[in-house]
Amino acid sequence: MFSVVEAKPPLVINTWPWPKATDAAWKELVATSSPISAIEKGCTQCEIDQCDGSVGFGGSPDENGETTLDAMIMDGTTMNVGAVGCLRNVKNAVGVARRVLENTEQTLLVGELATKFAVEMGFTEETLETNSSLQIWKDWKNNNCQPNFRSNVTPDPFKHCGPYTPNPDRSQHLYTSRLTLGINEKNHDTIGMVAINSKGNIVVGTSTNGLTHKVPGRVGDSPIAGAGAYADDDIGAAVATGDGDVMMRFLPAYQVVESLRRGESPTIAAEDSIKRILKKYPTFNGGVVAVTKDGKFGAACAGFTNFQFCTRDSNMTSTQIYPVKCL
Repeated sequence: MFSVVEAKPPLVINTWPWPKATDAAWKELVATSSPISAIEKGCTQCEIDQCDGSVGFGGSPDENGETTLDAMIMDGTTMNVGAVGCLRNVKNAVGVARRVLENTEQTLLVGELATKFAVEMGFTEETLETNSSLQIWKDWKNNNCQPNFRSNVTPDPFKHCGPYTPNPDRSQHLYTSRLTLGINEKNHDTIGMVAINSKGNIVVGTSTNGLTHKVPGRVGDSPIAGAGAYADDDIGAAVATGDGDVMMRFLPAYQVVESLRRGESPTIAAEDSIKRILKKYPTFNGGVVAVTKDGKFGAACAGFTNFQFCTRDSNMTSTQIYPVKCL
């Protein structure tokens, strides 16, 4: 069990050992006292750095070899959310999510029309593919398109590439181990970030390029409020990373905040959200970081061989990285 740590806002926390993103957010938070700007700056840094190839351009090609992006910002003061899913041809996904938050009355924009909106807001349209991402896609094609996320289709998706047609016998759709599908921390990391200013205003954000070899059009948990992240100034916040298709079925970030509302500690709240998933999906892998409004934080994970997160507050001279032992 991860021991709860007490920090003092202002505070920045993010999933995975990506201190450059933490530092960028912290610098912005100190300079502006704006947690929204801090979230945008920190997640943007990860998009630029292509953190582990799972955030930003040039990673996680889908079945067609295309990279698409998901991102979200949630304001715990107003409970407003701005998000984009399956964003095409725009690199700064979290920046577009902020424009959805601040320049529309909507919550989530997706696909080509999200790209059109981004261009209207002044973002540059450019390819998200790189030589590296295209090589990943070519290797996948040469390996009979394995791992594959289709089910109950013809030809057999565990042996062949598409195009696919549905099987008439729908009963053939059986449970498939997430490990069999090749889902682990190496192919679906997400940066999830929490920023709390000295006034107690909380904002969370996410950014990812999703799951490698995903079905085109797939949107994961990251842009879904309550799944990838959730914030409420009255209570605290949570961010999640892992098998997004499973996590969005359980809303672990929302569950954590509601557990904090009932008085549970951050670590107990995080563990409870993970255990609820493991009960139905025993091979699930993912992690959750929880933080209270006054700066206490904890975390839990399952299935990962190595899960870490970063944090920085006014008492720290540099970003600290915390390891978490998974359930």
